[in-house]
Amino acid sequence: MAEGIAKKLFGTDVYLQSAGVKGDLDIDGFAISVCQELEVELSRHRSRSFDEMENWGDDLSSFDLIVALSPASQRRAQELTRHSHLEVEYWPILDPTGLGESRDARLVSYRQARDQIHDRLIARWGTRNDAD
Repeated sequence: MAEGIAKKLFGTDVYLQSAGVKGDLDIDGFAISVCQELEVELSRHRSRSFDEMENWGDDLSSFDLIVALSPASQRRAQELTRHSHLEVEYWPILDPTGLGESRDARLVSYRQARDQIHDRLIARWGTRNDAD
C-alpha cells in the first residue's frame, strides 16, 4: 500500500521501491480494495524482499531512506545498512492482516492502515503541490 499511495501522492518526483522482510507474489485483496477507493491501483503490484532486491542487483546504498512499517522490517533494514549512511525510519503502522471477523470489519482495519500510511507520507513530505 505504501508504494502505491506514495506514487499517487508524489508521481515521478521521487524514486521509491517497496520491499519487505518476505517477498509475497500477490498483494492482499483487501489492500487492493481499499486503495482503489483512493484511485491507487495495486492489482498488478508485486512486493519483493530485501534479499530479492540484492539478488537483482539493487544497491541499497543508492537510496536515501528506508521507511520500515514493521519491527521486523526495521531490524532487517538496520542490519543491511549498518555500514552505510542510509537512514532508517520506523513508522508504527497498524498491520491489518488477520484483523476482523467479517469482510466489513477487515476492510475497516485495512482502511485504518491505509489512512495511517497516507497521513504519515504527507506529514513527512507534504503534498506534491507543497514541493513546487
